Amino acid sequence: MTEMRAFRDAVGHWATGGPRAPASDLAARLRVRTAVLLEGASDLAAVEALAARRGLDLAAEGVCVVAMGGAMSIGRYAALLGPPGLGLRLRGLCDEGEQRFYDRGLRRAGASQEGFFVCVADLEDELIRALGTARAEEVIRAEGDLRAWQTFMRQPAQHGRPREQQLRRFLGTKKGRKIRYGRLLVEALGPGEVPAPLDGLVTGL
Repeated sequence: MTEMRAFRDAVGHWATGGPRAPASDLAARLRVRTAVLLEGASDLAAVEALAARRGLDLAAEGVCVVAMGGAMSIGRYAALLGPPGLGLRLRGLCDEGEQRFYDRGLRRAGASQEGFFVCVADLEDELIRALGTARAEEVIRAEGDLRAWQTFMRQPAQHGRPREQQLRRFLGTKKGRKIRYGRLLVEALGPGEVPAPLDGLVTGL
């Protein structure tokens, strides 16, 4: 796992103008065969949490999960890790509103769109709808964030908004919170409750 993180870091450095060799060498040594391209770190936390729940050792399977830092980076990462670059099989998640960037970026890289799954709003929305708002709030309470949630709910901007939207907005109000809850919401899901995009992605790895 530590070495796969090193590969992920090397890819990130390469994507920002660094050398190819460290990522290429690690890919060969670790026998990386699949790169899972995700918009952000909260998506990464959710994917890794579900894989762990299902007993999947992604590193042992040659699967590296990569947070690209936004949908606009898909073309660059697909070119580096897909057919023009390391030749890895590409998989991933995207939000419906960003799907056009994924389609264009994958097409330009000559990569297949098979294995890319679309969330209606985003993955947090999918997880909240799968759990239901009452159980999502129970996760917040169990995590010790009830007071912060109640303070957030008293903000005038939140009055009258659907509870699902309030929960999604709350998760993004503090640095690191979305990442933490990406894992926690997945861990709270019952059998058969995993949202279809996340389930399809992990099942296909």
